[in-house]
Amino acid sequence: MSRYEGFGVVINPDGTMTRRRLPIDSRSEPCPNPTQSIPVLSKDVPINQSKNTSIRLFLPKQAAINSSPPPKLPLLIYFHGGGFVLCNPASTIFHDYCSNAALQLPAVVASVGYRLAPEHRLPAAYDDGEEGLRWLASHAEEEPWLRDHADYGNCFLMGNSAGGNLAYHVALRAANGIAAGQLKIRGVILHHAFFGGVERTGSEERLAVNPMLPLESADMAWEMCLPVGADRDHEYCNPMAGGGSELLEKLRAVGCRVAVIAYEGDPLVDRSKEVVRMMEDKGIDVVAHFESGGSHGLEIMDAEKGKEFNGGVLKKFVQSCLAA
Repeated sequence: MSRYEGFGVVINPDGTMTRRRLPIDSRSEPCPNPTQSIPVLSKDVPINQSKNTSIRLFLPKQAAINSSPPPKLPLLIYFHGGGFVLCNPASTIFHDYCSNAALQLPAVVASVGYRLAPEHRLPAAYDDGEEGLRWLASHAEEEPWLRDHADYGNCFLMGNSAGGNLAYHVALRAANGIAAGQLKIRGVILHHAFFGGVERTGSEERLAVNPMLPLESADMAWEMCLPVGADRDHEYCNPMAGGGSELLEKLRAVGCRVAVIAYEGDPLVDRSKEVVRMMEDKGIDVVAHFESGGSHGLEIMDAEKGKEFNGGVLKKFVQSCLAA
């Protein structure tokens, strides 16, 4: 058996790779038709055809069918999880989560696709996330759902697991002045963010064996996605490396708020707590939300928990950041 077969990746004798789709990565088709009896519409728009990347947009149907121009909605720019190795915006668990977030907030949600490891190691996903941000900024007047319904003065970056790591790094790039046009990022949501390090934390040791994210699987994902030869103290994996990115000062300067969210039952929870302390030391306005119990990715895997989270913790944070 291939070392990576648990991720659906088989390394062939000639060095090429073969992928098979795992049950966790079932796919859902978008539905942009407002005549369908669904509360949220969705559609795919290409970003970069040479990279085969796209964005899946989600729009509450009520906003689409309103005869008079409704108030514009916050724009939630979302990055899916999967250890940088699995899934895409069409993966059913993330499609359903984003659809519910669009309904509950309410918001226009843009789920940004990115290339996966090990074929495309980091920083490929960060580059694709930045490209998605640039695409959204440059298509504010061209894409009808964005033009008619998205409030570019109230944008948020959010990601779950690997997507939380990606949101963090894209936020740093955005704070460093990438061309984002009228797009104003009010907040960043790090939801069960996938961070690591060579030295084990207490929660990693305590929860090394767990059904949702065994430490061995996390290590293997890092092995597949980090640059060749890098260890888990690389800045892509460990945000505390070198005392934290100098770009955090710029994130503070632009006035962006950050929410860090995790469960005590997640082996990565101590990593999130380290990030909170680091950001507080840098003077960033950070909101920490840690709950007892739970598990890594709970609100993604459990639809009812996802609805509760979107209508509660997430909505409260988004509303607290909105510009008047």
